[in-house]
Amino acid sequence: MLASLRLRAVTTIIFSWCALAVPASAQDEDAFSEARQRLEAGLSAMVGSPISIDRVEETPSNDLIEVAITDGPVLYATRDGRFLLLNGDLLAVSETSVSNWTEQRRTKERVELISAVDIDDMIVFSPAEPAKGYINVFTDITCGYCRKLHLEMDDLNRRGVEVRYLAFPRGGLESDGARKLATAWCSRNRESSLTSLKAGVEMPINDCAGNPIAEHYALGNRLGVRGTPAIVTSDGQLIPGYRPAADIAALLGVE
Repeated sequence: MLASLRLRAVTTIIFSWCALAVPASAQDEDAFSEARQRLEAGLSAMVGSPISIDRVEETPSNDLIEVAITDGPVLYATRDGRFLLLNGDLLAVSETSVSNWTEQRRTKERVELISAVDIDDMIVFSPAEPAKGYINVFTDITCGYCRKLHLEMDDLNRRGVEVRYLAFPRGGLESDGARKLATAWCSRNRESSLTSLKAGVEMPINDCAGNPIAEHYALGNRLGVRGTPAIVTSDGQLIPGYRPAADIAALLGVE
């Protein structure tokens, strides 16, 4: 009899706990359902294919939830799903798109910082007619794709694109590339010297005092340049690597 009462009491406790536990789980799902829907819709729009979320869970932070993408990575988002952390960037999420809030801040900063550079400290290749647009290019003498881009200078200028070069020696300020860049910037005819050096012509090293190589290099690092060529458009977009002249003109809207 006593054993029967004990069994009945344990059974009652178990069922009571289950009855309490199920609504709590459902409540959590309801709390995150709006975030789940927003994130699934926004990420799907961003990548152009359906994205589903496997699970959404709490984190030690009251402000963030953990989001596990089905067959994908684990991400962190605000509890309402309006903001998402991805590779250190803060993304703003709507049901139709995802915008990189951090990159928007970087873009604004690039415009401000490059605008502060004296154009006389750049090597500028201008069209014969008034320019329709311009690009800033961090370049290195020893960079093959920098040479490839430079070979399209006439095409860029014909399309109305002005090219403003800044120095970015990939090997650092003590490298051969830095000394060759200094030679171009210290020349009386900078444009001609830069073109010759990129064509492989050997020239006496001229590392004159007051050249802007170190300042350009520091600026490039601050802007997130990791290699060359690195194109920064007039509106602050950072485009790593080589792009054909036609693509650059199309990007600037000067076709």
